Amino acid sequence: MSEVIFSVFPSENFIDLGLYQFGWEQCDPSHSFGPAARNHYLFHLCLSGTGTLIANNTQGESITYQVKSGQGFMIFPHQVCTYIADHEIPWEYVWIEFDGLRAKETVELTGLNWNQPIYKAHTKDISETMKSEMLYIVNNKDASPFHLIGHLYLFIDSLVRSSTSNKIGMGNSLRDFYIKEAFSFIEENFQNDISVEDIAASCGLNRSYFGKIFHENMGKSPQEFLISYRMTKATELLKLTGLSIADIGNAVGYPNQLHFSRAFKNVYGISPRQWRYENGGVRS
Repeated sequence: MSEVIFSVFPSENFIDLGLYQFGWEQCDPSHSFGPAARNHYLFHLCLSGTGTLIANNTQGESITYQVKSGQGFMIFPHQVCTYIADHEIPWEYVWIEFDGLRAKETVELTGLNWNQPIYKAHTKDISETMKSEMLYIVNNKDASPFHLIGHLYLFIDSLVRSSTSNKIGMGNSLRDFYIKEAFSFIEENFQNDISVEDIAASCGLNRSYFGKIFHENMGKSPQEFLISYRMTKATELLKLTGLSIADIGNAVGYPNQLHFSRAFKNVYGISPRQWRYENGGVRS
């Protein structure tokens, strides 16, 4: 039987980058998973052995990759993949599943994408640091959420810096400046009645061009991002305060409680009151 360590991260209150689950496995010969698609980014690092990844590219074609010790592979949200351990020298690997509002732009810094999902270390010592961070997270599942998120950031830093397609310099681009300006405006004004036009204007751009570059960088429209940001803030208030549903809606930019409840249910599939009940929130 395969040896497995598996943990689910206990908190969803980290907006920019958050953990979902992580683990380690010494696979049985020919052990396989899939075909399946994930909802978040899932990175595997091969510690020993070898195996095969079969992943869809952006054209919908299934591409086969061999992944050996020291290499890794990234599975992207909604990408259909199958991975299979070798029959004679099966994988031992460690994995981390993560996501967040800044996950897409962060993963782009590594150079990994649907058409190039295989990680090959450019710098061995930084790659070793990355491995240590991944194993630390796996072996310290009972540490506080803030502690584990700190090590998630250290893992991602090492992943970016050790990648063969490192693009760390792209952070100085004008587009990144506009995105950061948009983030700042949303963070300061999400509780107010703001529109995409207001966000674009804060960057000095027209709505059409702003929407285009925002979607290219974030993988979602400015309106989708704003709703996601507001709903994440709403879950924090539902969990940590005794405010009424109406007051929480108002606090995140929805003066109409019905509109807030409808928007919340569109994102989470349940009402704010039900979410509070199921997640142990403070009762109003």
